[in-house]
Order: sequence, then C-alpha cells, then structure tokens
Amino acid sequence: MDHELTEDEQRTLEAAAFRRLVSHLQQRTDVQNIDMMNLAGFCRNCLSNWYLEAAKERDIDLSKEASRERVYGMPYAEWKAKHQSEATAEQREAFKTSHPHSH
Repeated sequence: MDHELTEDEQRTLEAAAFRRLVSHLQQRTDVQNIDMMNLAGFCRNCLSNWYLEAAKERDIDLSKEASRERVYGMPYAEWKAKHQSEATAEQREAFKTSHPHSH
C-alpha cells in the first residue's frame, strides 16, 4: 500500500525530480531549445522563467541571469555560444505551426 506523503515529503521529492530534470537538460546539450518547444511546448528558457517566477512569488531576490544559470549550468550567453545552433527552416516552420500565438 502506498504511503500518503506529507507536504514536506512531497516538496522533497519534487525538488529532487526538478534537480534531476535540470541535470538531464544540462547533459543533453545536443537537444536544442527550439526542438523542445516544438515537441513539448517548453524549453530551458521556460524552466528558468518558471524558477524566476517562483522566486518572485516568495519575495526572493533573483535575477533572470541567475535563474538561467541555475537551469543551464553556466551563464546563458556561454551556453548559447557553446551549444546553440541556428534553427533550420524546418524547425522555424514547426515552431510557427505549434506556437501560432507567438507571432
């Protein structure tokens, strides 16, 4: 029979799952943000924005740059220079189709 989680246990497990997701995304530098957006509807930038929003909701002083560094594992500009490639025409078209509200 499953144990009913306390709020603290649930928070602990959610935090561990979040850390694992972030670690996974930091290791999978071959996966481009545009592909994540096209397939899953979110990317590393979304995750860092959610992290920043959570900080603001709790009156925690955190910059956008710091939240991105937490998710990317390095400054965003450095990650882009090392790992981000130019989006292909197919990727851009797929993004237009999957995110028509983004225009």
